[in-house]
Amino acid sequence: MTYTSFLVNIEDNIASVAINRPEKANSLHMEAWEEMKHIFESLHENPEVRVIVLTGEGKNFCAGIDLMTLMNLQRYNDISCEGRKREMLRKFIFKLQDCITAIEKCRKPVLAAIHGACVGGAVDIVSACDMRYCVEKSYFSIKEIDLGLVADIGTLQRLPKILQPGIVAEMAYTGRNVSGEEATKIGLTNQTYATVEEMTEGVMGIAKSIASKSPLCIRGTKEILLYSRDHSVDESLNYMTAWNASMLLSDDLQEAFAAMMEKREGDFAG
Repeated sequence: MTYTSFLVNIEDNIASVAINRPEKANSLHMEAWEEMKHIFESLHENPEVRVIVLTGEGKNFCAGIDLMTLMNLQRYNDISCEGRKREMLRKFIFKLQDCITAIEKCRKPVLAAIHGACVGGAVDIVSACDMRYCVEKSYFSIKEIDLGLVADIGTLQRLPKILQPGIVAEMAYTGRNVSGEEATKIGLTNQTYATVEEMTEGVMGIAKSIASKSPLCIRGTKEILLYSRDHSVDESLNYMTAWNASMLLSDDLQEAFAAMMEKREGDFAG
């Protein structure tokens, strides 16, 4: 899978996706946002892939949206009709939101391994991932407030489902940097590692563990977790019965029991 702004490699059922614009601190221009959407939609459909690890090349994970992309919004001022101007701007925001939502809609678990800067739009991206891991020297910032913007492509919608509301509010109002160590303390990341090498080894170990499980059950677990996040307990329990009534009696169930009885790893189809 060849892309301009990303490196994608698939090995042992694990897709490694790396943002590859290190000369721009891995900030994303419009073409990169569109590539990211295509990548996660493709990995969603790829039967070889059971789990995804998202990283960044160079010194930083991601510096968010490329500032030139924001500056290019000035072109909407050439539209004389205010209604049409606002309609085009709303369409642009929807487009960016969809690029990030593609990560969440991908039914393969996505693990973000974060080093260096994770600011602005990058926080939107990692908020849509299933798990986040970082190094001590990494830092997180909802930077939009310092640019005269309200974060508009997912952070303010997803982070309150991950962190305590007061912590999200403080980050959003101040734009301050949250260190890697603090990120794990407040629950933004699962674990903080001393070095990138240790993080890579640790995250790949977790990814390998996930890849060894029933792919059908992993996809179902992500489906149910996200549904439960957005619905009541009663609604979620009802949805759960429909899911298991449809998926429970599978080849994966038989293989999982056989593997347990024979004290071996399961051998599951894609």
